[in-house]
Amino acid sequence: MAFDQLIAAGTVAKVIAAWVGNVAGGSGYGFRRAYEQGVPRRIVMEDHSNFTVGLALKAAAMGLPFLPTFTGIGGDIVRGHPRIRPVEDPFGGPSLLAVGAVKPDVAIIHVQRADRQGNAHLWGNLGLTVEAAFAARRTIVTCEEIVPEEVIRSDPNRTVIPGFLTTAVVEEPGGALPSSVQGYWRRDFEPFLRYHRISRTLDGFQAWLREWVLALPDRQSYLQHMGDDATRRLRVQDSRLAAAANFAP
Repeated sequence: MAFDQLIAAGTVAKVIAAWVGNVAGGSGYGFRRAYEQGVPRRIVMEDHSNFTVGLALKAAAMGLPFLPTFTGIGGDIVRGHPRIRPVEDPFGGPSLLAVGAVKPDVAIIHVQRADRQGNAHLWGNLGLTVEAAFAARRTIVTCEEIVPEEVIRSDPNRTVIPGFLTTAVVEEPGGALPSSVQGYWRRDFEPFLRYHRISRTLDGFQAWLREWVLALPDRQSYLQHMGDDATRRLRVQDSRLAAAANFAP
């Protein structure tokens, strides 16, 4: 949904993605208006599968120009693709596809906790979070809480984003809402459904943009606009702790 909002606001010229839409609703109407009608501006789309966009980030994260794969051979997505090209196996095996690296200028990652040096603990469904952090030229970490260094050092295997990758760290509780943050916030499905209904028309989207973006100066104002009932309902109160790990030498 964030893709669709950025596109509909006219801030996007090109999209590199496997899918753009509304997870809870379906089609991304802002994306469709921009791509099909050029409203508010025409965008260029570089289409991928979930796997090839992951390989593109992984290649950049490893400092490689591309990564090879069999995935996509014979499919329509790779036909005439600007970043996916046939390549021969230098060891004499069958032909492959090379997926060119994608190196973002900036990756913005929301995590559960980090220290002031930007060493970040993250758990749950990671998706392509780690690949994006390593691939980007700069990585901004936003977190539910900034914690002392000894908390991060107590569980080094959970430090999936090291501080030397982090350009800036920002403490912003609720920074991923209405999406979930495991152990801190539950997903709020209603904003996704409401956005899907209202963004069906250009006037509807512009009304949403005024209410939820332009009229709110910061994240705290966003949370206040959500209302206390919503934040209480979405905040995780129970605990489901992992078993303790002994890191003694």
